[in-house]
Amino acid sequence: MNKIILSSALIAIIVIGGLGMYYSINITPQVKQNVPVSVQEQNNIKTMQAPSKFPYQFSKEVFDLTIFPKASILSNEPVKFESAKEITEFLKQSQKTQQQYNFVHSPDMDLMAPVPEPESMKMPRPEMPTHGGSVSSDRSVYPTPFGSEWNSGEEVHVQLGDADVNLNSRSDYSTTNVQVKNVDEPDYLKTDGKYVYIGTQNTISIIDAYPPESAKVILRFAVDIDQQNIENMFLNGDRLVLMYHGTSESQAISEFDFKPYPIYNSKTIISILDVSDKTSPKVISTHEVDGNYYNSRMIGDTVYVLSSSGIDYSNLIIPTIMSEDKVIYPDVYRFPNPEQGYNFNTVTAVDVSGNLINSETFMMGYSNSIYVSEENLYITYEKNIAPTDYDLIQKERFFDVIVPLLPKDTQDKIKSIQSDSTLDSREKWRQVSKVLQDTYNAMPKEEKDKLFSKMQDAIAEYDSKFQNDTRRTIIHKIALDSGNLKYVANNDVSGYPLNQFSMDEHSGFFRIATTSESYGPRQTILSNNVYVLDESLKIVGKLEKIAPEERIYSARFMGDKLYLVTFKQVDPFFVIDLSSNNPKILGELKIPGFSNYLQPYDENHIIGIGRDTKENSWGGVEQKGVKISMFDVSDFNKPKETDTIVIGGTGTHSDALDSHKALLLDKGKGIISIPIKTDMASIKPQNKIVSEDYNKQWYGFYVYSVDSSGFEEKGQILHYQWQYNYNSQYMQPRSFYINDSLYTVMDGSMKINDIDTLDEINSIKIQQTGNIIPFVR
Repeated sequence: MNKIILSSALIAIIVIGGLGMYYSINITPQVKQNVPVSVQEQNNIKTMQAPSKFPYQFSKEVFDLTIFPKASILSNEPVKFESAKEITEFLKQSQKTQQQYNFVHSPDMDLMAPVPEPESMKMPRPEMPTHGGSVSSDRSVYPTPFGSEWNSGEEVHVQLGDADVNLNSRSDYSTTNVQVKNVDEPDYLKTDGKYVYIGTQNTISIIDAYPPESAKVILRFAVDIDQQNIENMFLNGDRLVLMYHGTSESQAISEFDFKPYPIYNSKTIISILDVSDKTSPKVISTHEVDGNYYNSRMIGDTVYVLSSSGIDYSNLIIPTIMSEDKVIYPDVYRFPNPEQGYNFNTVTAVDVSGNLINSETFMMGYSNSIYVSEENLYITYEKNIAPTDYDLIQKERFFDVIVPLLPKDTQDKIKSIQSDSTLDSREKWRQVSKVLQDTYNAMPKEEKDKLFSKMQDAIAEYDSKFQNDTRRTIIHKIALDSGNLKYVANNDVSGYPLNQFSMDEHSGFFRIATTSESYGPRQTILSNNVYVLDESLKIVGKLEKIAPEERIYSARFMGDKLYLVTFKQVDPFFVIDLSSNNPKILGELKIPGFSNYLQPYDENHIIGIGRDTKENSWGGVEQKGVKISMFDVSDFNKPKETDTIVIGGTGTHSDALDSHKALLLDKGKGIISIPIKTDMASIKPQNKIVSEDYNKQWYGFYVYSVDSSGFEEKGQILHYQWQYNYNSQYMQPRSFYINDSLYTVMDGSMKINDIDTLDEINSIKIQQTGNIIPFVR
């Protein structure tokens, strides 16, 4: 009797264990509801909807879908961590999940397929020390939020010379060229119409710039930092806000080791200076935020700084803020969608009086581009697929694509094996593999090769569709609310934006233009899209597959219109209507060349900055000189290029191609100034070129008068002309005006010219004049 009972128990254990193994492998587990952040939740995350059956359909007689159910899509609501320990446990489990898969690239399928790590190679991971302590939920350490009444966001002002003139200004002047009106962007040069502040390396130069005849450097002072370029500043009245990189060092001892070793941590330093006394500036507050400086904006009197840091799993450092004599722990949030690599993105708000308003940390992927309106911050980055989803994808690809191409009797055998509930997954695949081998061995070589070729083509098509469906951009929306940061929503769209100008907010809707890209065995497949999302980031309108086989080179939103430039061999300039939730192309213009940047002139005209092109004798495209185009869009259905200027030849470059801050365009003054770097031979008439011109460089600015009809050259402002040696301090080129004087800055020098005649008024070597003090306190 005891033997019978024991035998029955053993059989029951085997059956139950077999069923458990079967369901653990073949059935997608359901996510438990109302479970706090835990290891259990991480194990159960399933976020990606697997591709639909494409391009081949299969019969339910061949494969029962209930065996491999589709992955469910989870809510993307943020989850707040309650302690540093919870963050550590979550990341440890995430790391273990990642280590189970070695992602390999298949040249035939172009699909990132996971390979489970052999059991013999798996090693236990030590506990990770955590630096930073608990995450505080007590926000009382923050001062009362700075309050102001903001207007709703609107488009960039078409008269770019218009400035938010402060009460102390006694002149008409231009400011940094920005995307959105009332949303200032950082730069290394700022002016208030009287004084100019320039950051070079670790020094700030204060220039008394007006009147131009007596302009001079009145003070140069050093910031007490390691050697680096101070490239990001804001000026607000008599407050100068600096953002730069810093580092800190701490000590840690690995588990069961005895000797401490150094840990270096990147920091973003936010330093606010009082510059009311130009001869004696003072630091009024400094905030050190963990992470590398990424970007920033200033709205009213509030500065928003985004810093980011990769996660070191061996020595986890949770972002903190050193503010005067306090250590502040921002709340940390994560999202259900798992990432292949996590990143801490910290948004910090400070006011120009020196107070820290708020700071929040979001555990996301690596940020690509941001867009900031007067009311909201949008952070975008590439979406990742959960590693655990790859098994499901591989199975679905096999049954969706491969099985339907097999002979009918082979399909029936595979169906029979899959329907046998007495077999575990490994035994099922062993038997399926044998069926496949027997089928192939019974085929003539020619027939087998033909079948394999057909399978390869089907897989390539399937994978191309899969890539297009999964290569997506995640968009996170954070309400700014005068510094009181509030997370709103997130969603994802197909493709990737080019830069900040591929995004826009208008009348409560967020719009984004993207390029979708997938790779087949013989070609790269490109197309472009426009998506309209509502206030909760739900997609309410879209226009896809614009300009196949081309990619976006520039974009600009203006009200309910989008102007889009794509390129392959010619420059299609599109006018897209966004007045409803059904975007549509109104007009298209195809011309040689392309525009890297689009700048509004007025409601009926757009200026493009890019390159001229020419088809060569081999059928390819050769890039020529820098091209400035005037587009007339008064008839949206028939856009026209009404005027063009081409500067130089193939070797000519302008920083305005890469940075909108390098361009000065002002409708009121009727002026456009563009920096140019080239060789003398490119800009001289052919009959006046001498041999040395090919080696002699020309650095300066081309200046044009501009109106709605086009451009007329005023002249050039030469900063440098050199042949072999060049010892000047590098500075990105900038142009601005104060009253009737045009100021140009490039590589350590400032030229001041009459804005109408371009006659030189004054010239300053920025780093060779002025009083110097070691550093401010």
